[in-house]
Amino acid sequence: MIRLSSFHQPRLRQLAEYLLRLGRLLLATAFLCVSAGCAALPDADAVIDRHAGQAAKFENASGPVSKQKGKAIVADLKRKSGDIDILDKQIALEQAIVGSPLVLGNKVILLQDGAATYGAMFAAIRGARDHINLESYIIEDDEIGREFADLLLVQQQRGVQVNLIYDSFGSINTPRAFFERLQAGGVNILEFNPVNPMQARSPWLPNHRDHRKLLVVDGRIAFIGGINISSVYSSGSAARRRAKVPENSVKWRDTDLQIEGPVVAELQKLFMENWAKQRGKPLVKKDYFPGLTAAGKDIVRAIGSTPDDPHSLIYLTLISAIGNAERQVTLTNAYFVPDPQLLKALIDAAGRGVDVKLILPGHTDSKLVFHAGRSHYAALLKGGVKIFERRGALLHSKTGLIDGVWSCVGSTNLDWRSFVDNDEVDAVILGREFAQQMTAMIARDLEASEAISLEKWEERSLMLRLQEWGASLLQRLL
Repeated sequence: MIRLSSFHQPRLRQLAEYLLRLGRLLLATAFLCVSAGCAALPDADAVIDRHAGQAAKFENASGPVSKQKGKAIVADLKRKSGDIDILDKQIALEQAIVGSPLVLGNKVILLQDGAATYGAMFAAIRGARDHINLESYIIEDDEIGREFADLLLVQQQRGVQVNLIYDSFGSINTPRAFFERLQAGGVNILEFNPVNPMQARSPWLPNHRDHRKLLVVDGRIAFIGGINISSVYSSGSAARRRAKVPENSVKWRDTDLQIEGPVVAELQKLFMENWAKQRGKPLVKKDYFPGLTAAGKDIVRAIGSTPDDPHSLIYLTLISAIGNAERQVTLTNAYFVPDPQLLKALIDAAGRGVDVKLILPGHTDSKLVFHAGRSHYAALLKGGVKIFERRGALLHSKTGLIDGVWSCVGSTNLDWRSFVDNDEVDAVILGREFAQQMTAMIARDLEASEAISLEKWEERSLMLRLQEWGASLLQRLL
């Protein structure tokens, strides 16, 4: 008879409890896949090859610019950026895949963390004169949520029309009374894909969620990024927040953009399209698309992705950008559960000499996502990808920087849910000037991060390996 020491007994109990939870989650996964249908990611190489070889096109506040001027813009960008091929390869391919224009004449401000972002948002809302369109995955009934609500009600009473979209699942913990108060004050409210199918106004899919964070004021200024409306600065999904992090116990690290200029009209279109698809109440007639003039020198493409598309536009954009990288790829992301094509793109880039860095959370609000992502570390490290885990803050930022000239900021996580099931919105910004701001921000994150070496990673415990294996079985729904 084998006797277990007092040291081993708790560990075995912990393992048994973990396996029991895993079994339950696998059953839930199977049920959701059968009931909702598990959509698949596209064959990225096939789609990219089909769209290759087109010329880059640009628009300004007056509409499309000439082909000759477009070539001159690309030449100038390449001259300033060291003749990087990504500028003519990627932007033409991106344009063919996404369909949205590359817009000149914008002013983009990089906003780090909630305090700076909320301050800028509140200033824009207070300055509104015509309308406010707000779309958020999570809107919480806490100090920040109530501050937003109070300010929106004040503006509504002043005659500024407020239209608000919130995700039913993301905001499931928010009391109905919070939104009823806004509605009673004249705010036009739309609950995206209600959790209760009996309340759905459009075809109901349980996995389809609106993960966008978008604010458009007067059709002239917009905000996008990873920050939800919450006193924790930003949050994961409602399911990920069951064990809620106490306020002020940990700092959240996140990134947003403030955008002015002609590309704001593209972001406004995304809000209006979602309102129409979800069959919201008719919008009050306002000047949603005012005439816009150049506000700066930034070149921006707005990318909205939705399961309604044949394939994820943001996913294909990212895969192609990594594939066109020559020197450097740095991705910072909150929830990293890569599919095989993304893994291959990262490892292939490292294999051809590109400096590939991933900045990922050192701790998180979702243990399953955390361990599922870590299950891929060994393959990535062996392939030459450098991995860093952010310490001292809960990383929720979703950004990319390639070759010091191609930048991306938005709401998209590097996981199956973002690429297949969610509505997301990101912006691609071209140019070395903005990329330099991104470089400085990334450098600060790297300073606060721990490098993960292959040697150290291979020494991790058996329990961590089991958690990674178990979480990887569920990664399609994470």
